[in-house]
Amino acid sequence: MLWRHALTLILVAPSIFLARAAAASDLYRATAFVTGEGEAERARGIALCLDEVLVKVSGDPGISRDPALAQLQAQAGGIVTGFDYHDRMSGIPVHDEQGTRERPFDLTVAFDPAKIDAALGRLGRAPWREPRPRLAVLLGVRDATASYVLAEDGARGLGQRQSLAQTAARRGIALALPKTALLDARRLTYAGLAAAPAKRLDALAHASGGDAALSGTLVWTEAARGWTARWHLAWQGRERRWQIGGVSFDDAFRNGIDRAVALLSGHG
Repeated sequence: MLWRHALTLILVAPSIFLARAAAASDLYRATAFVTGEGEAERARGIALCLDEVLVKVSGDPGISRDPALAQLQAQAGGIVTGFDYHDRMSGIPVHDEQGTRERPFDLTVAFDPAKIDAALGRLGRAPWREPRPRLAVLLGVRDATASYVLAEDGARGLGQRQSLAQTAARRGIALALPKTALLDARRLTYAGLAAAPAKRLDALAHASGGDAALSGTLVWTEAARGWTARWHLAWQGRERRWQIGGVSFDDAFRNGIDRAVALLSGHG
């Protein structure tokens, strides 16, 4: 894909292509929502993308809370190798006096891998090298009308599957969900999943194509007008449990995936 925008002097480097062939290249790029194509808004988007890339490459979500991150973000232009805009309103004519200034865009930014790795070193972290384990998510969901186990091809939970996939991609980890046929064959229901022992969960994770099992329940709580998620991860002989409540399912998935990635990468 040919870049449509040359980098400014602030960004230092010339406009280039982003390599999409190797999966590892995805670790060093990210996308942020921005309003307009102005320099200040682009700088804000690049700072957001740098945060995501540092977390994705290291496997440590704690970087987002590191006070040293702000200094790296202020110097992010020197780490960028290319960027591109995708107009979220593509095909819709400009229809107001503001023109494209307030138009919504997805800003995709590519960073120099060597410089990102060096930046992680300054933060006291290191890249989480591939191959990374594939995370099988075994999730029982109960809303106001039904309960079910989230399946790759299930009739329910399309938005939840999409949210999980997007969250996992932002953290640089492959995801697996069980198929409906597998759940039926194992006679696994919402209640059964909640009570399943770790060995059964591990077997189901491997049968789903995963290396580690992130299991749990996601329950809609009317009083809190939000979801309560309880998570369990077993990995290399260790088990962790945690929960979050009163949130959207997007936030519940971010919480689950972030904690799982931190544990799998050794930052838990």
